[in-house]
Amino acid sequence: MALGALPDYPWDLMAPYRERAAAHPGGVVDLSIGSPVDPTPDVVREALAAATDAHAYPQTVGTPALRRAIVEWFARRRGVTGLDEASVLPTIGSKELVAMLPFMLGLGVGDVVVHPRAAYPTYEMGAVLAGATAMASDDPADWPAATRLVWLNSPANPDGRVLDVDELRAARARARELGAVIVSDECYAELGWDGRWATEPVPSLLDPRVTDGDDVHTLAIYSLSKQSNMAGYRGAFVAGCRDTIARLTNVRKHAGLMLPAPLQAAMVAALGDDEHVAAQKERYRARRDRLRPALESAGFRIDHSEGGLYLWATEGRDGWDSIARLADLGIVAGPGYFYGVHFPEHVRLSLTASDERVEVAAGRLRAAPAA
Repeated sequence: MALGALPDYPWDLMAPYRERAAAHPGGVVDLSIGSPVDPTPDVVREALAAATDAHAYPQTVGTPALRRAIVEWFARRRGVTGLDEASVLPTIGSKELVAMLPFMLGLGVGDVVVHPRAAYPTYEMGAVLAGATAMASDDPADWPAATRLVWLNSPANPDGRVLDVDELRAARARARELGAVIVSDECYAELGWDGRWATEPVPSLLDPRVTDGDDVHTLAIYSLSKQSNMAGYRGAFVAGCRDTIARLTNVRKHAGLMLPAPLQAAMVAALGDDEHVAAQKERYRARRDRLRPALESAGFRIDHSEGGLYLWATEGRDGWDSIARLADLGIVAGPGYFYGVHFPEHVRLSLTASDERVEVAAGRLRAAPAA
């Protein structure tokens, strides 16, 4: 792809399937996009309302209260110790950070950005925007000498795969050998479901068991969109290596990138309240418990999906055929093609629909004729 050239937006290809699903007499059930549908918690909305007298420019680094809240949250929820206010930086959502990180790190032509084989497309787009080369690989031994940035995603979008401490250590060790920055996108970390992750917290790349107390060139990203139903607030943050955080801060200062002050106050409230996070997880658990067996009864196999906000499903045939079959049931899913070339037979279904719509989808799947 030529420098500066971008592909067509892939979701435009879904238009005919959306129309097909919308024609279902019982209405459409859209499970394609992971956009929260549940209310933003009152504690967050009240904090936002109380902070609307925001006459002064906010600081790019965030308020001291927000930085302290991020540090305390990492220690309390993720088991990450040793961070301080110079180790964290709030961002305007996580997607803009993912897309801009290669540029902010100074990457360009000849540099390689590694990302998972089943991957959120913005990892690749960030490389394209910077003129670097994107490479899909889950095996650290395959990462080339020109690698300058490594993306991990755990729990992953789209496939829900969770990386354990040993896998995180191996990836980080290889990145250190290459002199690359390694970043873990952990925005689904509160959503562990199966196996050991049903009771054990999902580990962070910044976990002391991974870093041995040395976080050089190591970062973790988190977003409040999913855990706190704050997607419309665009509240996220990055933490880890102080030197790398300082570089990102400097670039963002020059670019005028800063989180609005009322939103920073809302983030402080969200980070300090664990009760609403637990309640939201139970909502997603209930929807998952309805949807997964219904998909299996309709002939789908669920792969990975031990964490995160999605079910990664396959019928063992081309994913577009599955998208069409689901559309005939009035269900919209996301094709595996959108998440890399390696999974053409998979589809992704989100848990972000109301209880009523998920129950409708489950009923249609249970009653569906065999493919």
